[in-house]
Amino acid sequence: MATTPKILTVEGETALLQPIDTYMSGIQSKIDELRSSGTTKVLSLQSSIDAIKSDRLLTKQEREQQIAALQKEMDAAKQVESSRKQQVATLIADGEAYLKAHYDKEYLTPVKESCAAERVVAKEKYQKRLAELEAEHKQLMAKTSDAKEAKEEKYVYKNKQFDAKVTYQLELQRIKDRQHDAAAYRYHLIDLLRMSHFTLAEKLDQRWEAYRYTFNAHDFLLNNGLYIAILLVFAGLCVAAPIVKGTNLLTPQNLLNILQQASPRMFLALGVAGLILQTGTDLSIGRMVGMSMVASTVIMHQGPNTGTIFGVAYDFSGIPVVGRIVMALVVCVALCTFFSAIAGFFTARFKMHWFVSTMANMLVIFGLVTYATKGVSFGAIDPTIPSMVTPKINGFPTIILWAIAAIAIVWFIWNKTTFGKNMFAVGGNPEAAAVSGINVFAVSIGAFLLAGVLYGFGSWLECIRMVGSGSAAYGQGWEMDAIAACVVGGISFTGGIGKISGVTVGVLIFTALTYALTILGIDTNLQFVFSGVIILIAVTLDCLKYVRKK
Repeated sequence: MATTPKILTVEGETALLQPIDTYMSGIQSKIDELRSSGTTKVLSLQSSIDAIKSDRLLTKQEREQQIAALQKEMDAAKQVESSRKQQVATLIADGEAYLKAHYDKEYLTPVKESCAAERVVAKEKYQKRLAELEAEHKQLMAKTSDAKEAKEEKYVYKNKQFDAKVTYQLELQRIKDRQHDAAAYRYHLIDLLRMSHFTLAEKLDQRWEAYRYTFNAHDFLLNNGLYIAILLVFAGLCVAAPIVKGTNLLTPQNLLNILQQASPRMFLALGVAGLILQTGTDLSIGRMVGMSMVASTVIMHQGPNTGTIFGVAYDFSGIPVVGRIVMALVVCVALCTFFSAIAGFFTARFKMHWFVSTMANMLVIFGLVTYATKGVSFGAIDPTIPSMVTPKINGFPTIILWAIAAIAIVWFIWNKTTFGKNMFAVGGNPEAAAVSGINVFAVSIGAFLLAGVLYGFGSWLECIRMVGSGSAAYGQGWEMDAIAACVVGGISFTGGIGKISGVTVGVLIFTALTYALTILGIDTNLQFVFSGVIILIAVTLDCLKYVRKK
């Protein structure tokens, strides 16, 4: 017959820990005594030297004299430290061996068993309390004939149920805290022994314990539920592909194709992420892609262009290939930055809604490009250009390296520059940012300008990847993919929340799903439906997180 684990009182737990504390305190006292004129003194002297170095009231000569004197003391302390190093190491090994032999067996395991038993008791008390409340409620309802009194009784009953639930949750948290404290105390003792030096295994164990302690199933599903659902859908597509189409999605070549397709789109998502970070968006991304595709195709075209721009057939074939490549990039970046700046100006200066300013931008760009080109599609670019800009090295498409570089640069801007930190501040609370001295207008314009540069660069890469074929209609719907990738990646429409890593994951997820759906022959229009559903779910989850936070 299984024995019921004993529930430890506070005194009982203290009694279990006392022998361990006594033994470890004895070892720690010996180590501290050995370190007092060695390691401890070295650290103290080093701190004093650092303080003198930063003291601007001292002359150079005074600083050098004081540092020299302290350095002399430090050299002597280091000799003492070196001479006692083996003794300290022996004591540390003794302490670690003792903890390994006694801590789990004599203290941690009984505490864990006690906590498990306490959880069972707490649950039984909670269920008993609910049963008592239900019986009491039924008795009162049986005696009540008045509808108003019955309604009030139901309200009181629900409040009592809620109070019982809160009491139960508080008890569970107390038990959880007790077990966590017992597990963490071991590392406190090791920390004292080794002066905060832990092995890799110990660091990983501490992180796992911290994760288990802070884990909340509701929060986990709220933050990662969409990722899990998308991964399950993708896994289903991977299973269906060999059955339906006789092809395997998870091949090295397909993975490279996904990364290659995602690379230009990464620039677009990184650009609009900065706007979403400030509670905005950009509906003109797709039209900017079409405009840039036309411009770069015309400039990098092989031979004279058959199509015309405002009735003029341009021929840039007389310019060296490298010159045309650079010229196309500059023109793409300039055009996208110009139109982004226009939308940014109206948004920042006149507090116009992002939806209106960027939608107006979208209509203007599409109208101008369609009118200028008569809606025709331009031919291919010089076939030597892709091998110059994005060559394949042993089958590896180097266009992926362009995307990695963009991720690194934008990450640096967001996290290591004043402008990036101001973006988060303005997105989180523009009024508070303005009061603290941040130029909200400049930050908003700057976010649009950064987005324009990224749009232009991404469109230029897309032109090279597709070897031209620019038209005004190219890029239709790309703004939805970019926005969806950001939202799926955790960039919050509530502002001031988001990470570059999230944007990267979002782009890869969307590109992989689109690629898989295309391989399976799913109609493009149905793919739009799929994207729309994902956006709706992602924004709903984001709103739920915001409401819960508030």
